[in-house]
Amino acid sequence: MQRSGCPRTFSELEERWILRQAHINPKTSAVKLTLKYKSRFWKSLNPETVRNVLKKHKYYGRVPRRNPYIRKANRKARLAFAKMYVKQSTEFWKNAIFVDESKYNIFGSDGKQKVWHTPNTALHIKNLRPTVKYGGANQLVWDCMASSGVGNLDFIDGTMNKYVYLDILKRNLKQSASNLGISRHYKFYQDNDPKYTADIYKLWVLYHCPGVIKTTA
Repeated sequence: MQRSGCPRTFSELEERWILRQAHINPKTSAVKLTLKYKSRFWKSLNPETVRNVLKKHKYYGRVPRRNPYIRKANRKARLAFAKMYVKQSTEFWKNAIFVDESKYNIFGSDGKQKVWHTPNTALHIKNLRPTVKYGGANQLVWDCMASSGVGNLDFIDGTMNKYVYLDILKRNLKQSASNLGISRHYKFYQDNDPKYTADIYKLWVLYHCPGVIKTTA
């Protein structure tokens, strides 16, 4: 009876070895696996055969998803934060207001962009990426949100420092909480940006925010 799948050119032990190598280091290529295989078993192997073995066992080559680097200490802090608040009720989170800043490009993008075109058409208008002198411009924006919606939007000119940030809070936080229907007992949440730890900011929050959700790294 003929076996299904790729033709067997090696033993089951060798096949399991290939699978184990892919499991240990998912980023290794089929070409590198063939070189390691040759060094390990003193036998030649085609990279396509390695790919077929991996596909047979449902290993498929894919572009890895991005994962921001987080230090071990920060991972522990975030886990501690999750454990601290995991049992909070839905009502608790309905009264939380989250704030942050984001940068938006007015023209163009910071990322790479690809275009499909045929030979000798690289300079056709539809295949070009428009640019402006000095790379365009961007706008820094402050905003807040809760489960009931979004609050005020504040456009930031110049450098964002502790004084600018405190002024934004004074003008927008309470008003936004009122518009969102949580003005009497809202809980304030933000990340751990250094400007949020300034004494003048912490003093203002102490007297003007009904509650503060303890942040982590």
